[in-house]
Amino acid sequence: MPPQNTTVIHVPRRFVAHEWGGTETVVLEISKQQKAAGLHPAIITSMALAGRTSDEIAGIPVHRYPHLYPFFGLSADQKAAMDKKGGNLLSISLFRALIKAPNVRLFHAHALKRLGGTVRTAARWQKKPYVVSLHGGIYDVPAAELSDLTKPIQGKIEWGKPLGALLGARDVLNDANHVICVGDSEAQKAKAALPHDRISYLPNGVDCQRFLTGDGPRFRQQHNIPSGAFLLVNISRIDTQKNQLGLLEAFAQFHPTAPGSRLVLIGPETQPAYAAKLREFIASNNLFAAVTLIPGLSNESGSLVDAYHAADAFVLTSRHEPFGIVVLEAWCAGRPVIASRVGGLQTLIKSSETGLFFDPDAPDAATQLAAQFTALHSNPGLRQALGEKGRTEALASYDWSRITARLETIYQQAEANAAQRWSRRP
Repeated sequence: MPPQNTTVIHVPRRFVAHEWGGTETVVLEISKQQKAAGLHPAIITSMALAGRTSDEIAGIPVHRYPHLYPFFGLSADQKAAMDKKGGNLLSISLFRALIKAPNVRLFHAHALKRLGGTVRTAARWQKKPYVVSLHGGIYDVPAAELSDLTKPIQGKIEWGKPLGALLGARDVLNDANHVICVGDSEAQKAKAALPHDRISYLPNGVDCQRFLTGDGPRFRQQHNIPSGAFLLVNISRIDTQKNQLGLLEAFAQFHPTAPGSRLVLIGPETQPAYAAKLREFIASNNLFAAVTLIPGLSNESGSLVDAYHAADAFVLTSRHEPFGIVVLEAWCAGRPVIASRVGGLQTLIKSSETGLFFDPDAPDAATQLAAQFTALHSNPGLRQALGEKGRTEALASYDWSRITARLETIYQQAEANAAQRWSRRP
């Protein structure tokens, strides 16, 4: 039995190794650092996309509970789509697990809506503090992205609203003992929207040592990419938010000017219809030999690190991006980055110093991006300079040990706030 009040319970919407994303990386890396510091982190989540009720990932216990989406008329495909992205789930058994959890120091929610309300209510039940991390998806999301998230439930009757109200789903951020924003732009918008000042910008981090070295030639050999080919790599889930179609349009413009160039897209397919659209574009533009799609690599896979080291440049073309952990990973590998001038990327990357930008919503977005490909293709010295500057930035500011030390300060502030609240209540 762990000592009194050392358990930190992280509650993400889902947590499975085969559908890995930025939130999963954040939760796991924070948990690993907390465990090394003598705490007892645990991950409590839903069964979304999972086949097992319990697991241990990198030494961190993961407990999963059955869930549902309280809407009438949802098909199996619509439920699966919500499991993959943005589903507003409900889990009574997860709530029971939270209120019965022993030795809790603090609850850390990584989701809002009904799941966030579940954490809020459990924290009140246990008289413990809770913090909420905004990983993007509340104040800094384009309208098109919101529409995409709600597509599976459009036209459906929701019977779960009273339960959401009972859990205080709309009060999660107002009542939180602290709100953490991984993107600076979201933090500024949260400060303007919320009626309190318990808000901090805390960027994501990176395991620098893990990405410093890799075997790029091995990755190229495994995927039949010539050693001398100019290689662009994109690592992100296959999703309209990540805008791989825009990347393909730019590559189709660039490729005739550099016929030996190659593009690799790596990521789980959270939107199968969108993935099919990408394959159609590749076929219609005769890019089969130049573009490789890899549906996903395990977060712990050495091939993921090798992919960065195989690249001549890393490209992130998102229409919306609260932060961009993959940028940090590319920097640690010493690779130059081209990214969208959106969201948290605007403050993460210094233009022409640690990366190059393009505007994904501009009428000439594909031409802008293709021009950046050309700039790096034609100038090896620029590639090296950007990569070295990025690596220096990542090592100096974004190692997980630094980020988690700042998180501990936030936890202590949340505990102080909670203590004041409970002392004022009869």
